[in-house]
Amino acid sequence: MTWLFLFCATVGGTILVCQLALTLLGFLDLGGDLPDHPTDVDFGSGDVSGHGDMSGHADLDGDGLTDGHGHGHTSSDWLFGVISFRTLVAAITFFGLAGMTARSAEMNPPAQLLIAIGAGIAAMYGVYFLMRQVYKLSQDSTIRIKRAIGKTGTVYLPIPAAHGGAGKVQLVLQQRLMEYEAVTSHGQKLPGGAKIVVVGVVGSETLEVEPVDIPTEQSAQVAQSA
Repeated sequence: MTWLFLFCATVGGTILVCQLALTLLGFLDLGGDLPDHPTDVDFGSGDVSGHGDMSGHADLDGDGLTDGHGHGHTSSDWLFGVISFRTLVAAITFFGLAGMTARSAEMNPPAQLLIAIGAGIAAMYGVYFLMRQVYKLSQDSTIRIKRAIGKTGTVYLPIPAAHGGAGKVQLVLQQRLMEYEAVTSHGQKLPGGAKIVVVGVVGSETLEVEPVDIPTEQSAQVAQSA
C-alpha cells in the first residue's frame, strides 16, 4: 500500500502546489470551479460579474435582499456540490500524506487506510469550505457596489469625457466613505471636486457616473440603458 500513498501524495501534492502558485499569480480564481449550491445567488441580467444566473436558488436585487424563495436539494445534489477538481486534488494529496505518516508510525494496514481516508475527506471539506468563503466575499462585494446606483458623490480623480478613461469618485455607501473607479459618457471631462450621481455599474469596482446638473430624465435614461 506504500506505493499508493506515495503516488497520491506526489501527484496530488504537485498539482496542489501548482494550483496555489497560479492562484497567487492571478491566473486562477479560487472559486472559479465552485459547483452550484443552495447559497448561490442570481444577480439577474444586471450582474456585474457577467454571469446572469449562478444557480437560481436565491435572488438578490439591488438592495441585497433575498426574495425568500428557495429550492429543495437532495443529498446527492449536496454531495456533488462538494466535489470539484480542487477538492478532489486536496483529498488525494492528504490521503497520501496521512497514509505515509501512518505507515511511518508502523500502524497496521487497516488503520493506515482508515486514517488516510479520514484525512482525505477532511481535506476535501476544508477546501470546499474555503472556496465557499471566498465566493461569498466576492458576492458581498458585488452586492455592495450595486447599491451605489442613484447615490451622489464627489470626483476624487478627474474622469475623462466620453469613456476616454477612468477616474475615481468618493461616496458614502452603507455608512462608509467608499472610493471607486469611475467612467462617464458625458461629453465633458469631470474635474476633481465635481458632484456626480451614479447611474450604473460597469465592473466589479467601476461605476458609471454623470454630473448632478444634467436633467433627471436624462439620468434615468442613462441608468436604464446601463
